[in-house]
Amino acid sequence: MKFPLYFSKKIAFSKDNKNNLSRVIVFIGRLSVALGVIVSLITVSTGLGSKKAIKERMADFSGHISIKSKQSNNSYNSSILSTEGLQVKKIKELPDVATTQKYVAVSGIFRNEHNFAGIIFKGVGKDFDTERFSKFLIAGKSPKVTENGFNNGICISAKIANDLHLKVKDSIVAIFSKENQSPLYRKFEVVGIYKTDIKQIDDIFVIGGINHARKIQGMKNTEVGGIDVFLKDINDIDIDAPKIDKLVGYKNYTVKATEEYPQIMDFIAIFDMNIALIIIIMLVVVIINIIMVLLILIIERTNSIGMLKTLGATNGQIRMIFINYTLLIMVPGLLIGNLIGIGFLLIQKYFGVITLNPENYYLSVVPVELSVVHIVLISAGILLVSGISLVLPSYLISKISPVKAIKYN
Repeated sequence: MKFPLYFSKKIAFSKDNKNNLSRVIVFIGRLSVALGVIVSLITVSTGLGSKKAIKERMADFSGHISIKSKQSNNSYNSSILSTEGLQVKKIKELPDVATTQKYVAVSGIFRNEHNFAGIIFKGVGKDFDTERFSKFLIAGKSPKVTENGFNNGICISAKIANDLHLKVKDSIVAIFSKENQSPLYRKFEVVGIYKTDIKQIDDIFVIGGINHARKIQGMKNTEVGGIDVFLKDINDIDIDAPKIDKLVGYKNYTVKATEEYPQIMDFIAIFDMNIALIIIIMLVVVIINIIMVLLILIIERTNSIGMLKTLGATNGQIRMIFINYTLLIMVPGLLIGNLIGIGFLLIQKYFGVITLNPENYYLSVVPVELSVVHIVLISAGILLVSGISLVLPSYLISKISPVKAIKYN
């Protein structure tokens, strides 16, 4: 088996290829491989990066897993979270749990002389993860909540700020209403403006002090409407959700961030189909070009094939020579494709050259998930599939007669 590999190396790196038809064929083959690698790398890295980025944005804002009362009936207005069977300490001790934070949510309306907007006031406590939230801030700071009295500072989205012509340090009146009660008016000061690029969040959510929400909902100072559980890794959400669900009690339930916004998850699911479709198309293009390269090389070297058969080489050995030869031709294309593809992805990762419309894509910049595993799998996969696809066309060699091949010009 060493002979086919040795011989294929000799003809692959021979200087005789520089002034004949194989020079053009080799260039076409390498170009198709390089383009296939570049497109595949970009597709996989940006596709997986987008999926992860959207999931992380949802989870970092509202918790990877939220614990709610069954009495809330999926309403934005929080009901009192039952403490029966709720084991917060054990939840925090789970190895994948990073932190937890309590909250009370209540619906209301912002109104001023410019406009009005329906809102969900999410009251957070002193355990609010300001560091995690800070990645969304575009102006000001996170509201400082001590739970001693009422904190009037709030953080609103850029969308709400634009609609109501608000900026940091401006005041805004919120109106909250409950059944059979007079409307409740609260005046807040805007201390921060955030942006998640997720329309379902930016359109309505306002972050403020938990005591305001407790007061509006008629809760005691020790009662909460829900608990956000943050995990160390978004990929563990499906594994840890059942574990946490066992620790919340029968009167409460858990909801994953990926279930909170099903329309977004439907959008994310499209990425898997697109990634698979583009990779299949690129593989087909590469395979067609590589088969074309093999067939032309066989025709071009018919004389050499006849000579090898005359010297005792078997059809199998000659087929392996040309398969190895074609695969060796692909290697520079793989290297060039990886260099260009990885270079482009690194530029996008650190400089964000390509932007998106968040209204349509839930992201303002194309994210990149660059992994050594993906790089190796793409290159190895192209080589492997190409090698397998070359087996059948290589049987053309067995049809070549040694006598006629030696006379062939």
